[in-house]
Amino acid sequence: MANETPEAGPLTGYTVVDLSRALAGPHAGMMFGDLGARVIKVENPGKGDDSRSWGPPFVGPADNPQATYFFSCNRNKESIALDLKSDTGKDTLTGLIARADVLIENFRSGVLDRLGFSTARCMEINPRLVILSITGFGHDGPEASRAGYDQIAQGEAGLMSLTGSGPDDMQRVGVPIADLLAGIYGSYGVLAALLERERTGKGKVVRTSLIAGMVGVHAFQGTRATVAGQEPQPGGNHHPSLSPYGLFNCRDGAVQISVGNENLWQKFCTAFEIDPATEGMAVNSERVDNRAAVIELIEDRFSAYDAADLLNRLTEAGIPSGTVRTLPEVYQWEQALSQGLKVSVDHPVLGDIDLPGPPLRFFDADSSGEVETTRTAHDAPPLLDEDAESIVAWLADGN
Repeated sequence: MANETPEAGPLTGYTVVDLSRALAGPHAGMMFGDLGARVIKVENPGKGDDSRSWGPPFVGPADNPQATYFFSCNRNKESIALDLKSDTGKDTLTGLIARADVLIENFRSGVLDRLGFSTARCMEINPRLVILSITGFGHDGPEASRAGYDQIAQGEAGLMSLTGSGPDDMQRVGVPIADLLAGIYGSYGVLAALLERERTGKGKVVRTSLIAGMVGVHAFQGTRATVAGQEPQPGGNHHPSLSPYGLFNCRDGAVQISVGNENLWQKFCTAFEIDPATEGMAVNSERVDNRAAVIELIEDRFSAYDAADLLNRLTEAGIPSGTVRTLPEVYQWEQALSQGLKVSVDHPVLGDIDLPGPPLRFFDADSSGEVETTRTAHDAPPLLDEDAESIVAWLADGN
């Protein structure tokens, strides 16, 4: 059952002022917009957010090309262009801060202070304000002044040392994961601060950084370093602590399997006529130590199968498995579509376009069952300064 007010969400009634640009801050702002908040994106006059010029690809008419990069992190927002060095721009931003619940910024440390909007000044304007500040390396410490770019953060915070086919082939992750995780971590910090504000009536500053987001997802690789004293290395498409767990070649391609416990190993061996007590393979730790032999044995068995038939065989045996889809294939996949992971919006230049959808769904639940309340109607990423007139009128109205 669809929500009768698809534009609504858990944050309906909240206002977010998004001063950020590029990706980390804008991604956080888009998350709030997906949840129903009103998100007002403040951009530089003339050129707007840096990512409006990042491409190719560009789409649309030659005299008004649109960067798809900008589309990736700015749905469900309004846009106003302000010169924050001018009195008019400062006055408008002051009005926005006064009425906001959340302010997002990802300037280098000290930039907002020089513009006249230090933390103290923002809190003076609006004591209930929650400020999300995202930097590259943290707002303090010996390297706080360094500029934050995703690939540099992936390298500096260790992720690239774990990613690739081996120690001589370190790779970046194929999306700007440091930016994205900083935005995600920042968003959950803001939500916690908004909950605390319900008790205290006071706002708060939430700070995170690209390197913090990277370290925050080190997971078991981090404790290998801090507790076991190891130096994890890139392991390609195979898990460093589980075997067999990874990508395996078959007759016409490759499939992925996840044999995560000894029960699954027994099932796997039965299905593919392997002796589970084969020397060096009887338990997971032995299989990890003898990974090359395990891979060779499994790929020998898989060489008799095409991928489609192999996946069916694995499913019948109860072995977690899957293929590797291209992104066009993902956005045509019925399971992804069923989860709302592609949404259609009406763009003022391009008309109807499809965007990757939000990763959350919401339901009202009681003893009679569940009713979905997920937002289903979404707004296209705005043109530069598209909403200036309505935003200024709203500020003047005072309601």
